[in-house]
Amino acid sequence: MSSRFRLSALALSLALLGAAPLVQAVESADGTSPAPLAGKATLPLDELRTFAEVFERIKTAYVEPIDDKTLLENAIKGMLSNLDPHSAYLEPEDFKELQESTSGEFGGLGIEVGQEDGLLKVISPIDDTPAARAGIEAGDLIVKIDGQPTKGWTLVQAVDKLRGKAGSKIVLTLVREGGKPFDVKLERAVIKVRSVKSELLEKNYGYLRITQFQVNSGEEVAKALATLKKDNGGKLGGLVLDLRNNPGGVLQAAVEVSDHFLTKGLIVYTKGRIPNSELRFSADSADASEGVPLVVLVNGGSASAAEIVAGALQDHKRGVLMGTDSFGKGSVQTVLPLSNERALKLTTALYFTPNGRSIQAQGIVPDIVVERGKVTHDDGSSQGLKEADLSGHLGNGNGGADKPSNGKAAPDTSKPQDEDYQLSQALNLLKGLNITRKP
Repeated sequence: MSSRFRLSALALSLALLGAAPLVQAVESADGTSPAPLAGKATLPLDELRTFAEVFERIKTAYVEPIDDKTLLENAIKGMLSNLDPHSAYLEPEDFKELQESTSGEFGGLGIEVGQEDGLLKVISPIDDTPAARAGIEAGDLIVKIDGQPTKGWTLVQAVDKLRGKAGSKIVLTLVREGGKPFDVKLERAVIKVRSVKSELLEKNYGYLRITQFQVNSGEEVAKALATLKKDNGGKLGGLVLDLRNNPGGVLQAAVEVSDHFLTKGLIVYTKGRIPNSELRFSADSADASEGVPLVVLVNGGSASAAEIVAGALQDHKRGVLMGTDSFGKGSVQTVLPLSNERALKLTTALYFTPNGRSIQAQGIVPDIVVERGKVTHDDGSSQGLKEADLSGHLGNGNGGADKPSNGKAAPDTSKPQDEDYQLSQALNLLKGLNITRKP
């Protein structure tokens, strides 16, 4: 990794995440707070007098006594709540959970949530978690939590309700694609997120899945690529990079992963108002993937940092993007620690792909649209007679064995592509690319 990736304290505090702080956190390189804001705005004295007057009226006239701390913290939350869905005031417990989450282990259900028209929406379930095992899908609306309607809740409120002690039970009422509400009963668990998974789909073709961008994801991807090449005799013929239902994560990890597939050029840049918020990240000449033919899978659950990687690879024409439109979160959140173990998670910039595309509210459009589906297998019993079935047929002049219609073996369903239509299409595309590349 080149020196261009040694970020400032502020840069390292940028976390590009799907939505709520279920799976998000970053830390500065040296533990210090981000750079101070430039300039001092003139104080709005009239508005501050109004605020003080309202504060005093509530203190003296509200039907029940209310302490200063509660009033002031509610005021701070109100300032953040009307900015955008991703800015929030983090109290000590929320801040601690946010810091822990990129270590890959935290308590809860394993879902990334956002808001849409005041409703709580699943951005993506995380692999191998209670939510994924219960069949919760990206796009599901959570209309109730333990019987309580969620409409109008903030994301912080929703996360507080979703989290809990491992082993405790929770009931989510979901609405899927405009259908009728249905309940899903889950048991909370300690969520241990394995950021990177890999395996050979078949000889010559590798599969690399990134479930979430954590601090060490770049290093894990490099190791996975080396293992895949070793398992295949030293070189791969093609690779599927699966970013589906990846809610995002740490910006630096997205840059490092992109750099493993690129040898030059811009990866991503950001634009904002505060010092050091306008950042540019470029690839170095090393290529851990060794130029392997690449297909990248994305869907509506691919958000933020996942979209950075997909957008960079698409703009550089490094791989073919396949699947459905991504989520469309193109804003940057900076974690600004406060002096009392609290923090602000504040939207401070927008990020752009190498060609200058803003993904915000639009997403990445794949090169080849492939909707989700399930692969079914035909046992071959419906096909008609072949020449080799006919009595007295001539043999193959080159000495090849006869292939009658009933001689087809049942497919091996032990590989992920056998049940995943999008993945099977990605693998077929890689095979086609290899046919045309060979002399």
